[in-house]
Amino acid sequence: MVGSLNQLAAVAALSLFVAACATGPSDNYGSDSASASGGRIVRLAQPMQCVPYARENSGIQIWGDAYTWWQQAAGQYSRDGQPSAGAVLVLDHYAGPTRAHLAVVRSIVSAREIRVDHANWLDAGNIYLDDPVIDVSPANDWSQVRVFNLVTGAWGGHTYDVRGFISPASPPAQVVAGR
Repeated sequence: MVGSLNQLAAVAALSLFVAACATGPSDNYGSDSASASGGRIVRLAQPMQCVPYARENSGIQIWGDAYTWWQQAAGQYSRDGQPSAGAVLVLDHYAGPTRAHLAVVRSIVSAREIRVDHANWLDAGNIYLDDPVIDVSPANDWSQVRVFNLVTGAWGGHTYDVRGFISPASPPAQVVAGR
């Protein structure tokens, strides 16, 4: 009897944990109905990583691991803390200190919601198109985001740190005094 009660308690606890991971944010950062529509997953015969996908779909010609992109972009591309269509979103410390994730901003929905296209989200090698991302940072500065899980149809349960946005436009030319 005690074993059965322990098993029942364990199943109940696990069910609550799983349900909590699949629910949307408790704050009203984005419109759930607007955010949940439109996104789709493209399954590929050969898995694709986020780096080649971002490079091919943004025009930003940077190579190497995603976590090196922000530094490599310095002086070569515009870097900003705010999203713009066509820019590459760099999620910092994604799955560890030397891991990042890249996504191409498809559109700006509102001051706190964007849509992105990216590859290998959830490590399946698929392409995710028109995937909603919301700014959940307390200062509304795009330093922290949550990503809509197109597989489950709910907001993901993890908050990701944002390094910033790399724009395909070159940085402004610096004016040198006396020239």
